[in-house]
Amino acid sequence: MKTAAIYARVSSTQQKEEKTINSQTAALVAFAKSEGYSVPDEWIFEDAGYSGASLVRPGLERVRDLAAEGQIQAILVLAPDRLSRKYAYQILLIEELSRNGVETVFLKSPRNETPEDQLLLQFQGMIAEYERAQILERSRRGKRHRARQGEISVLGGAPYGYRYIRKQDMQAAYYEVIETEAAVVRQIFALYTITGLSIGAIARQLSEKGITTQRGGARWEHSVIWAMLRNPAYYGRACFGKTQVAERVRITRPTRLRGEHASPSHALTLISRAISGLKSRYHH
Repeated sequence: MKTAAIYARVSSTQQKEEKTINSQTAALVAFAKSEGYSVPDEWIFEDAGYSGASLVRPGLERVRDLAAEGQIQAILVLAPDRLSRKYAYQILLIEELSRNGVETVFLKSPRNETPEDQLLLQFQGMIAEYERAQILERSRRGKRHRARQGEISVLGGAPYGYRYIRKQDMQAAYYEVIETEAAVVRQIFALYTITGLSIGAIARQLSEKGITTQRGGARWEHSVIWAMLRNPAYYGRACFGKTQVAERVRITRPTRLRGEHASPSHALTLISRAISGLKSRYHH
């Protein structure tokens, strides 16, 4: 009788609430009994609420440790996409387990014994990765559409000085001003634009006065002050999609001499204009 571990995973909060991970585990336990696998209770691992696009999951880490220690001969998983959403990660894990003498058995997949089985497994992995990309794209387009409609629910947490009020049946989500914090924001902008204090001096002054940060800290960092001054929300414009993932470009002296430079994004240009407008308004 082979000693095996069971691994189950769900990624979303909704799946956790619907307890779909329990149905996975139950199906795998029944499969293990029918196929003659010995699975100790402590070797049933569940990663609830963990994305299949990442390999950093506590249950999966424990399974990999058991395989490296030579304590199991097989791992039972419902389907390849439960192991990982990315085909490359699936192959990486399967090969790693195989090197340790551990067979990866999918309940809803071929046993990977023939070239045809391997090809089908590859197709399943690619389809799972495609479905994930499709979900992300639909979510992105949906958020962009709601942002264009002026819905604030697509934004992240409310900045300092505001409180995020959730959407209700008859009311859209919105930012509510926190007057005590708003007074601090006005003070920061006045010190920077009228008094002409540096960001470091503003941070020291707030810390010395005992004014707490948004997270309750007693020390104000330069980066926090600078982020507030650049945030267009304080200018009446809440921006969506200010950042994007891109390859970091390192500008050196030779590249500058060739005329290469990192061009600012549209969002950063918009923010700098907002700050300029505030300065001229205060001076006038």
